[in-house]
Amino acid sequence: MSSKRSVSLVLGSGGARGLAHIGVIQCLSKHGYDIRSISGTSMGALIGGIYATGKLEVYEAWVKALQRIDVLRILDFSYTRAGLFKGERLMNKLKDLIGDQNIEDLPISYTAVATDIDAQKEVWINAGPLFDAIRASIAIPTIFTPFEKDGRRLLDGSLVNPVPMAPSLNDTTDITIVVNLSAKYESGLMLGVKKTKKNNNKISQSIAEFVENIQYKFVQDKSSSLGLFDVLSASLDVMENNIAKLRLAAYSPDIIIEIPRNLCSFYEFHRADELIEFGYSRAQSTLERNGYC
Repeated sequence: MSSKRSVSLVLGSGGARGLAHIGVIQCLSKHGYDIRSISGTSMGALIGGIYATGKLEVYEAWVKALQRIDVLRILDFSYTRAGLFKGERLMNKLKDLIGDQNIEDLPISYTAVATDIDAQKEVWINAGPLFDAIRASIAIPTIFTPFEKDGRRLLDGSLVNPVPMAPSLNDTTDITIVVNLSAKYESGLMLGVKKTKKNNNKISQSIAEFVENIQYKFVQDKSSSLGLFDVLSASLDVMENNIAKLRLAAYSPDIIIEIPRNLCSFYEFHRADELIEFGYSRAQSTLERNGYC
């Protein structure tokens, strides 16, 4: 069966698991698939938007170099009750790396999904500045402050639609591929803590190792109590997982690439290498099993 097909790609939400989207896209590209449309929520909106600019390799190189301490450095405290971080520093960094564009100028169709917290409904953003759309879609409640756009206060799209298939329903592509980051638990995937790379700055290295040792102790000690952020991320996962099941049952995509929800913790962005590799491997096995490569 020929793999030279046009694709509508739906990229789901799931925190750091969203880095697996990069591996999925790499696999599809290797097999000659022509991605003509992307709809994404949260990390799916971020990865999909950057891919649409043609700069995914630039982002991949940057995120692979991140260590735990680097993740903390790109978060700017908001000092308000609306959320812990403003997200401006992160967006500015991404704009420096990628360059901002308007969505309507992108070479492929793109839709980011966010949540209008006042109207309590999903919002499709398919025009205007790309990184405004991304910022709205990744506004995790209490973590990032809401993003105000066109008089609306917007939060993370996963609150209402963690696998946004609806924006692709009118596409004229050959197949629709969904990447679900809320798939069922799989044993043997919690790989523990990745060792921090050596840093020439002794102070930075000491801080990074301290954070690493705390996390390692938590992974090993099953009796450790959950912290506030752990409870929040676990709660969001529960919500997203259940909404994703309902959404997937309501639509019939041609292919669903399942990324297990226990692949990593919500905030383990420092594990980019293995998460991207996992996404590639899971996409490859899914295409083979369905006779698409």
